[in-house]
Amino acid sequence: MKKVLKIIAIVIASGLIILQFFRPDFTNPPVNSAEVLQVPENVGAILKRSCNDCHSNETVYPWYSKIQPSGWFLKDHIDEGRRELNFSIWTTYENRKKRRKFEEICDQVKYKSMPLPSYLWVHWSAEMSDADIKTLCEWANAESVKIAE
Repeated sequence: MKKVLKIIAIVIASGLIILQFFRPDFTNPPVNSAEVLQVPENVGAILKRSCNDCHSNETVYPWYSKIQPSGWFLKDHIDEGRRELNFSIWTTYENRKKRRKFEEICDQVKYKSMPLPSYLWVHWSAEMSDADIKTLCEWANAESVKIAE
C-alpha cells in the first residue's frame, strides 16, 4: 500500500511540475486614455482598490498567478470580468449598455456579489464598507441619469 501511495505522490508532483511550463499570457491590453471611464477621485480610489484588477486593462498580477493551476483560474476570472465590464474601454460602449452597467455596478456591490468572495480571500483591502457601497451607488445612479437616451 505504501508503494502505491508513493507512486501516486510522485505522479501528482510530476504533473504539477509539468503544469508550470504551461502558463497563460498575463499581458495587459493597452490602455487608450480616451476610452477610459473618468471618475471622481473618491470613486476612483474605490474602483482601483476593489474592481480594477478584473474590470480594467490595468490588472496587477499577484505572485500566485505564476503558479499553475491557480494562474489559469485567475486568468479565467480576469477575462470574464473584462468581458462583463471593462472600465478601460468604457467610452466604446453604447449609451444603453452604459446605463445598464451603472445599474449593475450598484446592484452587485449592494448585494455583495462583487468583489467576488474568492478575490477577497487574498485581497482583504478590497472589501467594501457600507460607505464605499453608498458612494459607488450614488455615483453610478447620478452618472446613469446623465446619459442621453
